[in-house]
Amino acid sequence: MTKPKNMSLIAKAMLFISTIIWGSSFFILKNTLDEMPLYFILSIRFLVGALLLFLVGCKNWKKLNKKYLWAGGITGVFLALAYITQTIGLQYTTPSKNAFLTTFYCILVPFFFWGVTKKAPDKFNLVAAVVCLTGIGLVSLGSDDIGFNFMGDGMTLICGIFYALQIVAVELWGKDMDVILYTAFQFFAAFIICFAGFLLFEEAPASISLSAIGSLAYVSVFATTLAFLLMNVGVKYASASSSSLILSCEAVFGVLFSILFYPDEHITPRIVCGFVVMFIGIVINETKLSFLKKEKVKI
Repeated sequence: MTKPKNMSLIAKAMLFISTIIWGSSFFILKNTLDEMPLYFILSIRFLVGALLLFLVGCKNWKKLNKKYLWAGGITGVFLALAYITQTIGLQYTTPSKNAFLTTFYCILVPFFFWGVTKKAPDKFNLVAAVVCLTGIGLVSLGSDDIGFNFMGDGMTLICGIFYALQIVAVELWGKDMDVILYTAFQFFAAFIICFAGFLLFEEAPASISLSAIGSLAYVSVFATTLAFLLMNVGVKYASASSSSLILSCEAVFGVLFSILFYPDEHITPRIVCGFVVMFIGIVINETKLSFLKKEKVKI
């Protein structure tokens, strides 16, 4: 049997792997959106994810109860809304900005826990929120004016709210459920919402290139099914608050992959400064600056 400490380390490793996968998906998804409509892409992603996990978790169907339906459904709604707003934002901004602004959920998680558990955030949470918002302003505001791109930056920030709600839901409900089945029901609920959006607002693409099919397969199998399964396991054993800092590395990898592979990506000193300020806010939020405290020397 794995010891709790070792399980925590394994969980954090899973979270780190998921951030690498998500980071690699931003520029891939950006290119895929040029060929396929938003809800069509998301419907395929979540349907593939749900079917794969239902097959993988078929031996655990005996554990199924009503909680999987309502908890998975509610969490899936948060997940669908997060992906919809994030993908809309990605259409109107660069992959790196989309990746970094998404990490706003790391600051929101403690405040949402306050609303659920009545445990108020401490002074470090409040300071971190102000610092992080300052970083967001540096990243989002244009260099030529003080305008705000709502469809790009705004929708990406909104997606952070839904990601925070999804993480809180996993933390509250996931501990006593089978992770594979719970994640599968999340994906299925998200699929229903996205498929409804496809039927209402979009038409299937007349043709799809092989490269777009490959990109869709990658984001469906790896950036959706595998990455979210790893995240849900990680949050289950490492807790939502301790997982936030690791998950924020998604943005770092998003920028890294974007600079390497996305031709239209440009990083300015102002944006880099905003990234650094946002990261400082996340560090304050997660560490409480404990590394600055001097240890008492025993005599």
